[in-house]
Amino acid sequence: MKQTIILILCAVFVTSLLFSCASTNAKKTNPTGLKNQTYSEVISVTGGDIRGILNKEGNVEIFAGIPFAAPPVGDLRWKEPQDVIPWTGVRDADRFAPMAMQNENGRFFQTLMNIYTGSKNDRTYKGPMSEDCLYLNVWRPVGKAPEGGWPVLVYVHGGTLLTGQSWYEKYDGENLAANGIIVVNITYRVGVFGYFADKELAAESTHGTTGNYGLLDQIKALEWVHNNIAAFGGDSGNVTIAGESAGSSSVNALCASPLTKGYFRRAIGESSSVVQETPPHTFRTMEAALKMGNDIKKEFGCKNIEELRALPASKLIKTQYKNSSMTVDGYALPATPYEIYQKGQNHEEALLNGFNAREGFGFAFFTKVNKKNIAQLLEPSFKNKTADFLEKYGKSSNKELKELYNDVFTAVCFSYPHEVWTRTVEAQGKPVYEYFFSRENGEIGTNHSGELIYAYRNVPRTKNYKARDYELEEIMSSYWLNFVKYGNPNGKDTKGNELPQWQTTSESGGLLMDFGDTCNMIADPFFYIYNYLQ
Repeated sequence: MKQTIILILCAVFVTSLLFSCASTNAKKTNPTGLKNQTYSEVISVTGGDIRGILNKEGNVEIFAGIPFAAPPVGDLRWKEPQDVIPWTGVRDADRFAPMAMQNENGRFFQTLMNIYTGSKNDRTYKGPMSEDCLYLNVWRPVGKAPEGGWPVLVYVHGGTLLTGQSWYEKYDGENLAANGIIVVNITYRVGVFGYFADKELAAESTHGTTGNYGLLDQIKALEWVHNNIAAFGGDSGNVTIAGESAGSSSVNALCASPLTKGYFRRAIGESSSVVQETPPHTFRTMEAALKMGNDIKKEFGCKNIEELRALPASKLIKTQYKNSSMTVDGYALPATPYEIYQKGQNHEEALLNGFNAREGFGFAFFTKVNKKNIAQLLEPSFKNKTADFLEKYGKSSNKELKELYNDVFTAVCFSYPHEVWTRTVEAQGKPVYEYFFSRENGEIGTNHSGELIYAYRNVPRTKNYKARDYELEEIMSSYWLNFVKYGNPNGKDTKGNELPQWQTTSESGGLLMDFGDTCNMIADPFFYIYNYLQ
């Protein structure tokens, strides 16, 4: 019963990413929760001087709400991100800045989840929201930086390119920073503000671009990190980019963009990729993007971009159209990621990527599956191979068929895209470390995003987690830390214990590291599905 309740909540959570109500709460958020802050030394960055605050333990400095571009408002709505507007005096970087305009996750779901888990999650769901959103957060260790500077992790949040923010507790940077790296979490425009496309906008752009404003924001943030991270004691030559879900799709696109060359060395991708010839999500043709742009103008009765720009953000966000895909714009992406990777023009020197056991469960939760409709449901993915697949793997009961459909959904949208990313980079002679997350717990478990709290060292100290969860948190986060520092996850954990050997896919013959009740190399459990997707 307990597991059923939490799985229903997870399903509602995934659904609420797409259908939810916007918050108008404008209260700023405090990174530490302390009433009396201890401030850091003043440092100079692009735009002016800033000072951050110390965490409760006094071992990490937090610089929150640093602008990395001009506010994309007014005439700058649907333009490439512009340079930071300078300020005078010392700017206190002691509050998280607003999240991008979006339809927030449902408050009803969050209330139920808080009651169930006993947590007091008020950072993400009660935070401010604004079209003025291009800010980032930096967590750095207290103390003298090592020779050459601290290694740097830049995290791109997920949220289907429709939602998300840079200060969610699941990927808060404090606990990783306490173990010897700098963590930077960035914000970018999402939805209609980040991925709207129109020919009129392309014509007014000096680069002829439209449709990728959120991706260009991410690139602008990476440029800022490259130019400013040394001021925090960071090593601009040792940067790793990471992301989960749509953030992972974005990382994949960042690896392909010619505009990011020299801004990072390695990549971490969790639960999404767009490197296939036809990606399953978060990518579309320019033709499709422009059509949706025209549909949105008609929806609001606007004849041109000038009229659409004049609409208040609170009205525009209510569009019925989901701008949740990047596109080939000839600038940020001169070709599809597939084409760029095939030419070997991608930038990551090493890749750590993977997926969870039940990625598809929440997305397919409300889909009815039975013997009568299973073939119809699988046909878009398998086409003329559907009958053969069902003959070999079809189940006897409707319950078993629903589990089979969940697995196919997971493979199509999540695990197979990582298989393609892995094989493509592996063929370039670069090290690839792939994982499979299988650890269930009393909360989101192995559903989409379930690995985040382990990898980013933020497993809650609540009733739903056991000793093994904290052991796995130590193991996974140590792998992530080692990869950021050295480009290889292997070595010791933060307590000095030797980690289980994680072989590259080339060394292991295609095996994955299983993060579950044990940690060992296993075969991809969804591999049997892949032949039907090619």
